[in-house]
Amino acid sequence: MPMKTIDVALIGGGIMSATLGALLQRLEPEWSIEVFERLPDVAQESSNPWNNAGTGHAALCELNYTPEGPDGTISPAKAVEINEQFQVSRQLWASLVEDGFLPDPSAFISATPHMSFVWGEANVDYLRRRYEALKDEPLFEGMEFSTDVRVIREWAPLLVPGRRKDQPIAATRITSGTDVDFGALTRLMFAGIERGGARMRTGKEVQGLRRGKDGLWTLRLRDEVGRTPSRVRARFVFVGAGGGALHLLQRSGIPEARGFGGFPITGEFLRTDDPAIVERHLAKVYGKASVGAPPMSVPHLDTRVVDGETSLLFGPYAGFSPKYLKTGSNLDLFTSIRLHNLYPMIRAGLANLGLVSYLAGEVLSTKDKQMEALREFVPNAKASDWRLIQAGQRVQVMKRDAKKGGVLQFGTEIVTGADGTIAGLLGASPGASTAAPIMLTILERCFPDRFAGWRGEVERLVPSFGVRLNDDREVARESMARTAQVLGIDAPRVDAMGAEPEAARASITA
Repeated sequence: MPMKTIDVALIGGGIMSATLGALLQRLEPEWSIEVFERLPDVAQESSNPWNNAGTGHAALCELNYTPEGPDGTISPAKAVEINEQFQVSRQLWASLVEDGFLPDPSAFISATPHMSFVWGEANVDYLRRRYEALKDEPLFEGMEFSTDVRVIREWAPLLVPGRRKDQPIAATRITSGTDVDFGALTRLMFAGIERGGARMRTGKEVQGLRRGKDGLWTLRLRDEVGRTPSRVRARFVFVGAGGGALHLLQRSGIPEARGFGGFPITGEFLRTDDPAIVERHLAKVYGKASVGAPPMSVPHLDTRVVDGETSLLFGPYAGFSPKYLKTGSNLDLFTSIRLHNLYPMIRAGLANLGLVSYLAGEVLSTKDKQMEALREFVPNAKASDWRLIQAGQRVQVMKRDAKKGGVLQFGTEIVTGADGTIAGLLGASPGASTAAPIMLTILERCFPDRFAGWRGEVERLVPSFGVRLNDDREVARESMARTAQVLGIDAPRVDAMGAEPEAARASITA
């Protein structure tokens, strides 16, 4: 019996595959699409809401996107780039809501102010300069800065009580930030593409793939229950399997995957659902990372809205496990080592011994140590109110570098085959928040002969496609106002103490 042939195989049941599937159904409605997920349901690894912080990464509060240069200058370029990418995702989600593809957006997104918070004279000075670098950028319009304890307490009441009165503190705030339940969004998008004819195949592991002489890819499959093997052929393959992507790209044999390795980092959060605490904090508050800590370990205190219930998360606390997936194997790291990536991995490791030392310290960290970190944000926090939960597994990219031999790269790496029949993703944050622009980049790279014909529909879904919103203040305002209205995140917010934003804004000291 001949093998079944499909147009598109999406490997992995996360937000990336869901986004690509939604786009392809609009661009090529007749194409057959099948989704292969090893676990019994989708959105169980990195896209699960409790495996990530739910920050719509727009660089509104994340200080690692505005590093301080050797001369003390702070460039807004990286922050603007990240924000531009998030606006593309917002526009796509808004268009899918308008089309009826996505239901009530409150199921996956909610308005949540984004704040940066620091203490100590040097950090206060840095945050002031960061504010000056960003406040006039159109995409950061409305950013507020204050060193006034009374104002900061109005913005985020938990941050101030119990703090030394002589400690210099500062904060910035933008009320247009969001909290995103990427698990809910992923499930809703997969439900949408399934209604459009895509086939969901959960409990189905892709064990290997190989391109034939006819240009088609053969995927070797195995049922998780019963271990029954099977095969399917596909004209285009997307490997969006999170930490499992590296192994599959290596097995594909494409030369573009050579030289890549992965360094796994485990994450944990402290969580509280106590209404008396939760109702006093409405914000995502990011601080500065410890010396030697990876960007994904920047401490933050987050409002989370999952399944309509509000909680607070603090963390993440980093650690080490050789697994590439939360549900993976302890052999994942070791089985990914090849002759072509061994040297880059060694060189990247030697250049990041500080990170290794930091992770070792985190692994040995006690609950008391974790509470000490929380109390730097919330001085009056009680251990009995918080419990530790395990977050998702992140795999940071290690890759060849002409000068250094190998580097550890933070962010998302797109890997595409030369013939455009396969693409995959490696790496982590800001990942999910930039799913739409990443998928559009893959479509441009892999389907250059078709993309010109798709452009009209792409621009309907993402009106700013191909232009920079930040270059035109009025266009930026119009775009953000439209998406905020459609997504239901434009309502005036009242802070946790009951003060209207304008009341707090009036007392700012810059």
